[in-house]
Amino acid sequence: MTTEKTDWYPMWKELGLDIEKHDQLLAVLPDIFKKVFIDSQKNRPKGMGFFDFVVGDIHGIRVSELKKAKEEGKKIIGTFCLYIPDEIIFALDAIGVGLCGGTNFSNFASEDLLPINICALIKSALGFGIGNICPYYAITDILIGETTCDGKKKAWEVIGEFKPIYIVETPQCKTRPQAKAHFLEELKGLIKKLEEVTGNKLYAENLRISMEKIKKKREQLKRLYETRKADPVPISGKDALLVSQIAFYDDPERQIQMVGKLADELEERVNKHVGVMEKGSKRILVSGTPMAVPNWKIHDLVESKGAVIVAEETCTGTRYFDSEYEIKGNTIDELLEVIADRYLGINCACFTPNEGRKEDITKLVKDYNVDGVLLYTLNFCQPYDIEAIRLEKQLKEEGIPVLSISTDYSSEDEGSLETRIEAFLEMLN
Repeated sequence: MTTEKTDWYPMWKELGLDIEKHDQLLAVLPDIFKKVFIDSQKNRPKGMGFFDFVVGDIHGIRVSELKKAKEEGKKIIGTFCLYIPDEIIFALDAIGVGLCGGTNFSNFASEDLLPINICALIKSALGFGIGNICPYYAITDILIGETTCDGKKKAWEVIGEFKPIYIVETPQCKTRPQAKAHFLEELKGLIKKLEEVTGNKLYAENLRISMEKIKKKREQLKRLYETRKADPVPISGKDALLVSQIAFYDDPERQIQMVGKLADELEERVNKHVGVMEKGSKRILVSGTPMAVPNWKIHDLVESKGAVIVAEETCTGTRYFDSEYEIKGNTIDELLEVIADRYLGINCACFTPNEGRKEDITKLVKDYNVDGVLLYTLNFCQPYDIEAIRLEKQLKEEGIPVLSISTDYSSEDEGSLETRIEAFLEMLN
């Protein structure tokens, strides 16, 4: 990546963006980022400079790279969920880009197409695309949806009127023997569709190479998370979250390099007992719905009170790199078995039953020496909302302090959330 300033307006206009709305978005994002990440933190790792730069040019350099790749014949594939394997996309010489939205700025574009009582993530993601605000959405050749919740299932029908979309049917009861067989067939259907879109054919050798690359990318993120077990913590929770968010759309090879470089620095910090918070700061685990850019509200509120978020049991946290695999097999079918096992090992609230998530949380509490758990749910996300009630009771029975929060992307409830979070942290003393 170059650090030179470039005029991206011609590219944005060529992509058909609503320049006025896009300017409004980019006008507020730098101030929010500066407040949350720069002004409020001291002694940040030097390696965060790269990730600050990426956000500072969030719709510029990376989009230009995708545009160039597209001009060279590559296809850009938009995804919204962890259950769409990057391994398959990149093995077909395409590029995968995560498209979830983390702000209510784009809601105006989807408000006449979606009900009021639907989760903020769906509103945001559809609004960015339909409202022609997001260049990543604009540059995609096809979207890949999935059936992880009822809201998304119907949202794909809406977005399908504006952009080609293919749906992967994810199992609902993954503990049943037929679930894996069903998921394998769905992955084969995805391969067939992407072969049509890309004009390329999937070969076992290419799939293995892609699996090795994506595995290495996840391993670097896991290294970063491992350092957060230390006291003092070498990196703030919001900086770690930022790294995970960028991983969804940046080049995998660059992520391997830059996250690896940051992990090197953090491991050195741990050895030298250098932290971003005081030793003994209250350690919080966030568990629940994913947090897409620029959804940094909860992390900022918690860490502005002197506590530190040491792990996230979310899709933008440990679920992104957990349930890893050993690459075995020489055929496409054998490699797909490995991929299916890996993705079905992720414990999302979309599954029933989902006892594995409670086990994940209690293990993270122990491994990261957590003082309290914050169960985070986006308003109207029924799977996580329902699970939160049961999880709160179970965790409290085990003596683990818990705070359940339901919110959206607005700032209107920040005052009440701050009060609740502050009271929760005081209770941990």
